[in-house]
Amino acid sequence: MNLEELFKNKKYLRLALTHKSWINEHGKDVESNERLEFLGDAVLEFIVSKELYNRFPTKEEGYLTALRANLVNTVNLAEIAVNLKLGEKIYLSKGEEDGGGRNNPSILANSIEAIIGGLFLDGGIDKAEDFIKDNVIVKIDEKIKSPLKDAKSRLQELVQAQGFSAPKYEVVEEKGPDHNKIFTLEVSINGKVVGKGEGKNKSEAAQDAANSALDNLS
Repeated sequence: MNLEELFKNKKYLRLALTHKSWINEHGKDVESNERLEFLGDAVLEFIVSKELYNRFPTKEEGYLTALRANLVNTVNLAEIAVNLKLGEKIYLSKGEEDGGGRNNPSILANSIEAIIGGLFLDGGIDKAEDFIKDNVIVKIDEKIKSPLKDAKSRLQELVQAQGFSAPKYEVVEEKGPDHNKIFTLEVSINGKVVGKGEGKNKSEAAQDAANSALDNLS
């Protein structure tokens, strides 16, 4: 997909790809993509909600909410950005780039939301919806084949059903430089360690640990 071809007014694409770190380094006379990201997030949630409401007429609100979360979360949007090779196009400061910003899931996901906001301003809801259908909604069939709730949520429900207190997560190791750390977490139930995981941030490591716990408890 050629992003340039999607925009009539290329200023919206430039704005969508302008990270706040670039503004800090090059002066305050240019706007960052944060406002577009705010707008795009709302447009994305609306379009995905409408699609799920129409496609699954017999499903309850809880199912639709969980499926939507799987489609619009940071991990999924970052994967879409990688497929579009968005990382190499984002305007970043040298420091952010040296720190791995072009592969940062949060930056990539935010840029996708900003592009959706830009498309909405550039060509209206239909143009934004076309992009969302081609890149986000297309993943629905893939998502419904896997558990919709994340590992931490599933572990929490399992533990509560057995009458135990909530799982506790603890960072047991941090290694690597500040811009590329690897965190190791353990999850315990009633004082007993039941899983261990790693990740590039604490949230990712906690999900990995919860997955490990679910495997051990199954």
